[in-house]
Amino acid sequence: MKFFMANWKMHKTVQEALEFLKDFIPSVQGISDREIGIAPAFVCIDSMSKALRDTDIKVGAQNVFYENKGAYTGEVSPVMLKDLNIDYVIIGHSERRKYFHETDEIINLKIKATMSENLNVIFCIGETLEERESEKTFDVLKKQIEKGLENIEKYDSLVLAYEPVWAIGTGKVASELQIEEAHAFIKNRLKDIYSDKADRIRILYGGSVSPENIHSIMNIANVDGVLVGGASLDPEKFLKIIKYEERK
Repeated sequence: MKFFMANWKMHKTVQEALEFLKDFIPSVQGISDREIGIAPAFVCIDSMSKALRDTDIKVGAQNVFYENKGAYTGEVSPVMLKDLNIDYVIIGHSERRKYFHETDEIINLKIKATMSENLNVIFCIGETLEERESEKTFDVLKKQIEKGLENIEKYDSLVLAYEPVWAIGTGKVASELQIEEAHAFIKNRLKDIYSDKADRIRILYGGSVSPENIHSIMNIANVDGVLVGGASLDPEKFLKIIKYEERK
């Protein structure tokens, strides 16, 4: 099933998030062939989880720590998220890697901790502009996949998101060929790890996704959905993305 996940990042207060849902929930009722999710800021999760309880819309978290409890000021554990009826946790986003210096090893610990609580993971990978221009894209993706998924066996709880760092929030979108090549490479690396089970792992694209480019993105081989940033903050834009019509 195609997957449309909103990453709201550090936007929207609790009240603003609930206002968003008032019109959004009725607008997506009846959509059964696409999975829809929203990852709000931590302060909004409890309220949104309750508001979405009787819907098919999934709730995600944008981060998690790799211990279930302890003296880790400011962190949130997988156990705490599970208690809030979270469905997905975004791990390894480039902004976490850049601003909070998360390494592949830390990301691996977070994936393990999250899956140990039977929560689903959206594992983000992607290259910087410098790495792309230096023709290191596939080396970077290979390392991120191998290190991030080391000793991870629960493929059925895993979604990957390819997000070229240079296309996040910039308005720049990778070309169809760049996306196709990256997703094919990721699929093959997953097959190296999980064999034929890799076909069950969805691969999302993220990076300046909009109503204007969603058709071309979703028409690319091995693209199973999108991780949407800025456009998902506007309910009308996010709905247009979700409700795009497939082209034969």
